[in-house]
Amino acid sequence: MPSMKKPPLKKHPLEIIAGGAPKTSPDEPNPGVNVCYATALRKATRRVSQLYDAALAPCGLRSTQRSILRHINDAGEVAMGDLADMLVLDRSALNHNLKPLERDGLIQVRVAPKDKRSRRVRLTPEGREKLAASQPLWQAAQRRFGTIMPANQTAALTAILAEISSPEFAQIFIASPEVNPASPALSKKADR
Repeated sequence: MPSMKKPPLKKHPLEIIAGGAPKTSPDEPNPGVNVCYATALRKATRRVSQLYDAALAPCGLRSTQRSILRHINDAGEVAMGDLADMLVLDRSALNHNLKPLERDGLIQVRVAPKDKRSRRVRLTPEGREKLAASQPLWQAAQRRFGTIMPANQTAALTAILAEISSPEFAQIFIASPEVNPASPALSKKADR
């Protein structure tokens, strides 16, 4: 069996994600300040999504769809608002993502029995089967990711991304003296 030695990266992962080395000088108080963090994260997200979408293609799911199915599966049955919070999505984006899953019979959306204004989502048996079918493909993608990036970096990346996607991070960002929370939508999202 051939060795699973990790190929050396030609560039540091941050250089690849950001599109080049951070432009800093010794005089800058915050090294890397010329790198747009939002752009770097979006580029990384798009790249990883493309790779995972290709890996999941044999089962007919995209990475976003699999993530939604997994969150619903883990919750059992979940209110739409709670699912939106779990996925850090606004409700209109969540609805947009749920429509094909509902159309394909993978989820069921129903009115909550105690609050007719609220809707709840759950997996159908077909949704559970599709999620199970995607599992080995997802695991293979995870292993491939791990062969490229060392375990200590993937652990650090996971921790950093969890912190960035937390409501606390958004609250601190909005409360920062450099940020003017002019958008009520931004403040509302931070409260989730």
